[in-house]
Amino acid sequence: MANAWKITSANLVGAQPIDETSTTQRHPLGTIVTANSETYGAGEFVYLLGIANTAVGSVVSWNLQTHITELCATTKRLPRNIAFAMSANVASQYGWYQISGIAVAKKTAGTCLVAKGAVGVLTTGLIAGTGTGLEVQGAFVAVSASVISTARTTVQLVINRPHMQGRIT
Repeated sequence: MANAWKITSANLVGAQPIDETSTTQRHPLGTIVTANSETYGAGEFVYLLGIANTAVGSVVSWNLQTHITELCATTKRLPRNIAFAMSANVASQYGWYQISGIAVAKKTAGTCLVAKGAVGVLTTGLIAGTGTGLEVQGAFVAVSASVISTARTTVQLVINRPHMQGRIT
């Protein structure tokens, strides 16, 4: 596969592949690795514990002590670190989540996203334009506006250790 990620971190022998999920913990939770893709270049990934309803490209936040993920949503008001699921890593499973590089994220249908524009979290685990929802800091749309049709279910983002804005109410 042209877009397969290959881990390049020298200290990780026998690593769980970036796009696979496992019922067995194969690395310490919170481990961060660098990987390369022929399609997307270099990226960083964090090893975390999954949550129900996670799909490839889902937007998650995670608890820094337990390393358990949670699908992001506008109802979550805390300014947490976020990442993008690299597999359908559901509850009680382990996998990698992207935190830097060019990421592919699930988006809401019909969402208006602008090239080089900011993004937000609109519904559980999905990216949208920032007209509504909570803005994602450290992320912007990487592709041209003509490629972001309402029919597409994913969008390419450039991310650098993104985090979700908090909301004061």
